[in-house]
Amino acid sequence: QVQLVQSGGGLVQAGGSLRLSCAASGRTFSRYNMGWFRQAPGKEREAVAAITWSGGNTYYTDSVKGRFTISRDNAKNTVYLQMNSLKPEDTAVYYCAASLLFYGLGSQRDYDYWGQGTQVTVSS
Repeated sequence: QVQLVQSGGGLVQAGGSLRLSCAASGRTFSRYNMGWFRQAPGKEREAVAAITWSGGNTYYTDSVKGRFTISRDNAKNTVYLQMNSLKPEDTAVYYCAASLLFYGLGSQRDYDYWGQGTQVTVSS
């Protein structure tokens, strides 16, 4: 089992940048594939980025390609989401998630453990 604690987020103007962090407990973090999801008001939770356990493969939804970067540091048990050129439509609650077996973007049911969520608000 793994527990995920998120940090980062906040309010930023359009065009700005933010970095989200997700720290995992336990010694098995390096075995987990990780993902970042977001959920805007009235919308379903969607996957925006994912990374395999080794960091060797990354995946992005089309709307964030070229702007967001997912990375991980297994020595620090942490996964990051660097968000650049932010747009108002990126406003949402962002969640990190872990899966032992699934890798890729997927859907909410593909991931087993979740962070507490953090608000990202982009003003125009």
